[in-house]
Amino acid sequence: MSKTLAAVIGVLIAIVAICGGFYITTQNSIISLEEKASSELANIGVQLERRADLIPNLVSTVKGFVAHEDEVIKQITDAREKIVNAKGVEEMSAANQQLTSALNSLNVIVENYPELKSSENFINLQDELAGTENRISTARKDYNDAVKAYNTKIKMFPSSIIAGMMNKEELKYFEVEESKTEVPTVNFGE
Repeated sequence: MSKTLAAVIGVLIAIVAICGGFYITTQNSIISLEEKASSELANIGVQLERRADLIPNLVSTVKGFVAHEDEVIKQITDAREKIVNAKGVEEMSAANQQLTSALNSLNVIVENYPELKSSENFINLQDELAGTENRISTARKDYNDAVKAYNTKIKMFPSSIIAGMMNKEELKYFEVEESKTEVPTVNFGE
């Protein structure tokens, strides 16, 4: 009888060890995926900040040529402020969309100012903005890929049980309006 009891205890210990190992491994995996998503969101923030840092130079350059276009300048300045102060993925996304729209409005206005289009400072800013737009697009894709991996992990059985025990919820994607999925045109004339 003691051999039977020892066998039962051995089996129970093995089951507890396997379940414990699974729990710890799954928990660590969920935490790792969550941290990856947080890191990628921070990368979006860095690129949006870079974009926002270019705006004062752009505004100064444009003001010198198009002083009577105050409304567009105000839209760009307001949108920049929202990016700088954005907290969380939804605010970042909304601020990004507002700035993209304001820059597209500027593009229309600049067409009427050939001397601005040929300004060396403006051309350099145009190149910087184009590069930053590409970086934002890449950072957004990387973040959304990380969110997808995390959300998939916490939804799939059996890791969904552990995610529920950890009170983990789905992360939100960095959304872009369907009409704004293209990189905004920052080529102010050639």
